[in-house]
Formats: sequence, structure tokens, C-alpha cells
Amino acid sequence: MAHWLLKSEPSAYSWDQLVKEKQTSWTGVRNAQAQANLHAMKTGDRCFFYHSGEGKEIVGIAEVVKPAYPDPTDKAGKAITVDIKAVQPVKQAVTLAAIKADSKFKEFKLVRQSRLSVVPVSDEHWKLLMKMAG
Repeated sequence: MAHWLLKSEPSAYSWDQLVKEKQTSWTGVRNAQAQANLHAMKTGDRCFFYHSGEGKEIVGIAEVVKPAYPDPTDKAGKAITVDIKAVQPVKQAVTLAAIKADSKFKEFKLVRQSRLSVVPVSDEHWKLLMKMAG
């Protein structure tokens, strides 16, 4: 099982919205590298749900329930999406500041490629972030 981090502006789509809806399609991703990451996702993979912009913190854990398929919001027909479901909120939000303050995360793509909206998370980083999240 692989791990990922999905970023969303809370004003565009928040963790609370996912919890209310239970499941959603992760549409609107157009960056080529982020698209490649979506394509690599498999059913059962776990994802951190990260509020970007406002908050800049990990707030929940989601799971991929449907692997890559054509994104219906892409008029060009090139983009893909995955479906995710809410699993659980984290006990303690993990801020970007806390992540950047720990040297173990210096190679983490959230730190190195801050604009990337779909980020792979290594097993080591997943375990560290889970510990930070309580």
C-alpha cells in the first residue's frame, strides 16, 4: 500500500465537506506530476488530507476507493481523477511549520515542491507524520 498527501484549499473543498459527503472524486488536478501521482494511486492507498492556503496543516486521513479514471471536469479529456473516502480526522493537526522544523522531512515533496497538489509520502514519513498526528 502506498501513501499520499492531497492538498485542498478549505474554501474550495474542506475536510469537513469530505466527512459530510463521505466520498468524493479528486477532480481538477492539471499539473503533470500531480496527474502522474494520481495515476499511481491504487484502491486501499491511504492519503493525508492537507488544508493548503488557510491552515497549512494535515487534518485527516482518506482512502482511495476507485483508482484513476477520466476527470469529467476536464473538457480536453486528458486529466484523470480518483475517488477517495474519509477515514478519520487526525487527533492533532500537523502544521507545515512543524514539518519544516524537523530535519527528517528535508526531502519530503511537501517541503521541496510546495506547489504540488498530490504528493507521494514514503513509509518512513507516513509513520513519522502519524506519530505527530497522535
